[in-house]
Parts: sequence; structure tokens; C-alpha cells
Amino acid sequence: MSSRSTRRYLNDILKSCDRIREYLDGVTLEDYLSASMRQDAVERQLQILTEAAFRLGDEAARLCPTVDWRSIRGLGNFLRHEYDKITPEIIWGKLHNDLPVLEEAVKVALLANPDPDPAHMEPLP
Repeated sequence: MSSRSTRRYLNDILKSCDRIREYLDGVTLEDYLSASMRQDAVERQLQILTEAAFRLGDEAARLCPTVDWRSIRGLGNFLRHEYDKITPEIIWGKLHNDLPVLEEAVKVALLANPDPDPAHMEPLP
């Protein structure tokens, strides 16, 4: 995978994390449970994030070895194929337990692996 593609997918993950954080700013679990559009928006960003994780392939583990990429990709499969078994409470738990770790690891990977062509650089969120 090219460095540009890798950076693009890492940036896609960060953008999704940023949007999710924006959607949940000041929101309690009760607020989240009562707002189906907010849940839909969060799940859409999780689908983007998990697809970017899938597209990173083996590069993901090399760049961010502390992240459980299998679990992240599994969440994407779960959202697509087992949508009727996932609950907002499960999503809420994943967001608060796993998302900050993922976001920090991806930021570190981007800083440690600068794009060789600055014209392709995307700013960090």
C-alpha cells in the first residue's frame, strides 16, 4: 500500500473519531439513547472508520501495534451483518472505551510517519 493511501485511511479514521466526538460532546447515555438520528450519525462514522481500518490491512498493526484492529474490523462486520443484535449501549461502551485509544494511536502513527510528498498531507483534526 502506498504511503499516500495509508495516510488517507489513517486520516479517515481520525476524521470519523472527530465527528463522533462532536456528535457526543456533552451527551449523556440517556441523551444518546433518546436520539435515533445521533445514533445513526455515530454508526455511519463507525462504518467509515471500520472500513478504513479494513483497507489499511497489515499496515494497521505495523503502524499502531497497541490497537486491537481485529476488534475494530469486527465491529464493522457486526454493524453491517448483525445490525439487529447490536444495541446503542454496546456502541456507547465501544465509543468510550476503545475510541480514545484508537484516536491517540493513529495520531502518533501519522506524526511518526510523515508523508514523503507534502502536497498529499492532510491536516490533523
